[in-house]
Amino acid sequence: MSGRVSAFGARLNGESSALRGLVRNDDPVSVGQLVRRIAWPLAVVMVVSGVVRGLNPGITDDFNPVYDAVVAFLDHHPVYDGNLTWVNPHYLYSPGATLLLSPLGLLPESAARVLFILVNAGALLAATYLLLRVFGYSLRSPVAPICYIAVFASEATINTLNFGNINGVTFLAQVAFIRLLLLRRDFAAGVVLGVTITVKPTLVPLLLIAAARRQWTTVATALTVPTAAIAIAWPLSVDPTDYLARTLPYSLQARDYFNSSIAGNALYYGIPSPLVLALRILFAVLVAVSLWLLYRYYRQDEVFFVCTATGVLMTAEFLLSTLGQQYYSMFIFPLLMTVVLRGSLVRNWPAWLAVFGFTAPDKWLLHRWPDWGRNLEYLRVTFGWALLLTVVFCVLTDRYLTARRDNRLPGHIDPPHLAPDYPPPDRPTKPRPAPASPAASQRPS
Repeated sequence: MSGRVSAFGARLNGESSALRGLVRNDDPVSVGQLVRRIAWPLAVVMVVSGVVRGLNPGITDDFNPVYDAVVAFLDHHPVYDGNLTWVNPHYLYSPGATLLLSPLGLLPESAARVLFILVNAGALLAATYLLLRVFGYSLRSPVAPICYIAVFASEATINTLNFGNINGVTFLAQVAFIRLLLLRRDFAAGVVLGVTITVKPTLVPLLLIAAARRQWTTVATALTVPTAAIAIAWPLSVDPTDYLARTLPYSLQARDYFNSSIAGNALYYGIPSPLVLALRILFAVLVAVSLWLLYRYYRQDEVFFVCTATGVLMTAEFLLSTLGQQYYSMFIFPLLMTVVLRGSLVRNWPAWLAVFGFTAPDKWLLHRWPDWGRNLEYLRVTFGWALLLTVVFCVLTDRYLTARRDNRLPGHIDPPHLAPDYPPPDRPTKPRPAPASPAASQRPS
């Protein structure tokens, strides 16, 4: 009997030691270690939760029109014969996109949907990892789990997976393009962007960044790929001319539902056209000035310039074009990630108030006061995009005017005492250029 008790006691002590080794509450830990221990389990659960929600039916279905179109393409039936007066999702992709997506039609609808969602979830995981690499972080950094939590808790990711949209793959292509562009792998960057433009032209404005950096091979390749894809797909399609005659003109028109752009809200609320034009011109000027200041004073700081300009261009597209939907906001994530950099334009509370507006999955509909609730719900995304562009413009112009007043031009316009990069990268990266000292940047008298 005593032998059994001793054996049981030894086993209990062994299990207790193993448990203490797992929990390790008595070990001294750094802040980074503590963040990793807390955040990684939450990140894993957020990813799994996103996939589970994606496998459940959503309030709308972006995948079904795609699947129907590729099946029709494979069966040599018309693809662009849908009724565009309905408010349900339509198939708006080009014949080149239909060709690229056609392998989905070889699977049963249920299997194709599950595969599509899993591929997009995997693309979001890979895109977040690549974005961390762009900024010099590995999965060992406490920044990594925080980024995964932020990405998978956002409305953009939740509804991309839940609606069955291809935004996850597009986001991966965007981040891959940024990384290849920074590495000066111009042809590969052009291929990635070109394939993305073929399927969904959301990232077309990024051609301006490649052009500003004089990476002309990237620009030429990115324009050649969709042209070649459409040329190959054209004779294989039954009704390619209907894409040009019906679908393309429809996709360029503003609509008054599921549209957070200025033009979309103007249609919904009946805002006079002159006021709409004035607002769009105003924000276009803010964007142009911001991009000029970024190019003039920050283009040598490559990661900061490319990621900030990417976010500005994407936000401007969603706000000023004819269609801006909240789940497009994932393409602004590279700009938000610059918060870790010394010269970041989003280290201020108005920027993150704007971020809440277009990333939060909350619903602000109020049943007691439906008019107020509807306005808050429909306008918070638009206000968020507008506020973010305003913040970027104000920070850049304030830096420029301060530098001019202090006689620090020509030179860097960063304030002399900026907080350093934080947290510091844990992977070796190319050093970011330091701002010129005030004495070195003064004009000669």
